[in-house]
Amino acid sequence: MIALDWDHGNSAKCEKHGLTRAQIEAMFRAGVHVAPDPEHSTIAEQRFFAVGLTPEGRAAFVAFCRRDGKIRPISARYMHAREVARYAEAFPENRPRPDN
Repeated sequence: MIALDWDHGNSAKCEKHGLTRAQIEAMFRAGVHVAPDPEHSTIAEQRFFAVGLTPEGRAAFVAFCRRDGKIRPISARYMHAREVARYAEAFPENRPRPDN
């Protein structure tokens, strides 16, 4: 089971960009593609980003870190058109909705 770490701050920041906690949690349960984010990492905290599809089939991006064995979303947003195209090319098995 994947555990996510939420509080008002990170929840509000993600929802500000249109993604709910439930959508983000469902993305991680369904499977996301993860990569390190060295540009935003520090010695104290390594950051990552994940890309995947929401339950509705929209391509989304989630920046996160790991704290106490949990995934802590920092920010989340729907991908821009150019990002969606790159995602569809890189992961053809996970086609986003056409109206992304």
